[in-house]
Amino acid sequence: MSQELLFDIKDKIATITLNRPEKLNAFTNDMIDGYYKALLECRDSDAISVVILTGAGRAFCAGGDVGGMGADGKDENKPLNAKNRLWHHIQRIPKTLIELDNPIIAAVNGVAVGAGMDLAQMCDMRIAGASARFAESYVKLGIVPGAGGAYFLPRLVGPAKALELLLTGDFVLAEEALRLGLVNHVYPDDELMDKTYELAGRIAANAPVSLQLIKRAMYQSLTIDLRTHLDLISSHMSIARGTDDHVEAIAAFKEKRKANFKGN
Repeated sequence: MSQELLFDIKDKIATITLNRPEKLNAFTNDMIDGYYKALLECRDSDAISVVILTGAGRAFCAGGDVGGMGADGKDENKPLNAKNRLWHHIQRIPKTLIELDNPIIAAVNGVAVGAGMDLAQMCDMRIAGASARFAESYVKLGIVPGAGGAYFLPRLVGPAKALELLLTGDFVLAEEALRLGLVNHVYPDDELMDKTYELAGRIAANAPVSLQLIKRAMYQSLTIDLRTHLDLISSHMSIARGTDDHVEAIAAFKEKRKANFKGN
């Protein structure tokens, strides 16, 4: 994996760090490839319960490398070729995140701009440092949100506010992002990672199958009717109650001790 992206696993928490601080973590092809491979490992590993995404240095992610835009050859800029490149490269990330049942938390330090903001929005939760700033800046470059911004943002802040932010490219500061529901919490910059790991640790301490089924059920509920949701959740409940971890949870509760979950 490229040194432009770091990957670490400890105590059932995977940390993915965008590591190009001199460029505010503006992503390269290698970074996208590395992130994609890291997500596949998180999806398939029984050793991981929670994922954290953050950026090295003073920024979360400044989006794509603008300096390289407009430099593609004539054939590469043909509409079908450009669409296929987006679909098979950058858009692999949100398509893979759909398959990730483990919760993923963005720890947003500094700017999250354009596709960088989209990377944060793809996550299940966002924790912001006080210096965090968000902007859907695509309109400033004469393009459209290519990584899912026009999908995720209205689901977080509502259609009217989302459209305002998408059409102006205006920045949103951390406290305003908290008020809008774009982030879950705001902490001083020097406490950001400690607070994020604290939340991730509280989540990771729970039964892995329960975590996965709850996340799946919540996202399923956003696109189906109540009757269908109740039908699905009854299946999820039956699976959860049949696990050894459920038996262990009940025993730990009765014995007033910490549960020892195995993920089955």
